[in-house]
Amino acid sequence: MDDGEHRRTRSGAVTPALQITQGALGFGGRTLWRELDLSVRPGEFLAVLGSNGSGKTSLLRAILGLQPLDAGTIQIDGMPARRGNRAVGYIPQQKLVQPGTPLRGRDLVTLGVNGHRFGVPITSRAERAQVAALLESVGATAYADRPIGTLSGGEQQRLRVAQAIAADPVLLLCDEPLASLDLNRQAEVAGLIDKRRREHDTAVVFVTHDINPVLGMVDRILYLAEGHFTVGTPDEVLRSEVLTALYGTPVEVLRSGGRIFVAGAPDHAHHQGEAL
Repeated sequence: MDDGEHRRTRSGAVTPALQITQGALGFGGRTLWRELDLSVRPGEFLAVLGSNGSGKTSLLRAILGLQPLDAGTIQIDGMPARRGNRAVGYIPQQKLVQPGTPLRGRDLVTLGVNGHRFGVPITSRAERAQVAALLESVGATAYADRPIGTLSGGEQQRLRVAQAIAADPVLLLCDEPLASLDLNRQAEVAGLIDKRRREHDTAVVFVTHDINPVLGMVDRILYLAEGHFTVGTPDEVLRSEVLTALYGTPVEVLRSGGRIFVAGAPDHAHHQGEAL
């Protein structure tokens, strides 16, 4: 998408793909985050990091209009967030479909094209052509007519990427889309998401527990912890003193072989000495 195609404010500035103003959200009497001001521009790649229970997935649910904020507002391309917004694409965590599932890869992508309509959708010639183009764009044409349950995790995630971009969204939400994939499949799926961002100026909000597979793609990081947050570039956020202040306890950020590791984040085993 060219910059000239973006919605603009009265002053002529490009409207943010995502704007959160003074956002607050809690769960079970505990504050997940509050006073969150966040603006994500078209084409920006924002990684969302944090320990288990910090509110990462809840943030995505709020953006999708599935969970109301306790305070503040969310806007997508200048309009209030709402359930079923076609301007937002969503890629879930990889979960293998059972082998006996009759749904084909082509059928899954077709749902992204016309699944929002009421009744039994009748796919038009133009929609079939759109599905074919989407399958080709993610390299899934060869197995498009195979049952999803017979495909590998990486192949299934390619199809989910195609489904998520079917409506040409301005914002792409990714909830741990690389989880359970091997390193090669992680690189392939991350590359597809980044390609969409670069070629169509789609903003990406990417929730992950391991930033290393996408580190070279990330513009900024939103790090959630202990009811607080910090936002900045990877070099600004992934520093021992920054995360120590955020958690309120000593945290060490280590760099080795081009990878980043965090040690000492309290009560969250997936941070203890593992890649962030």
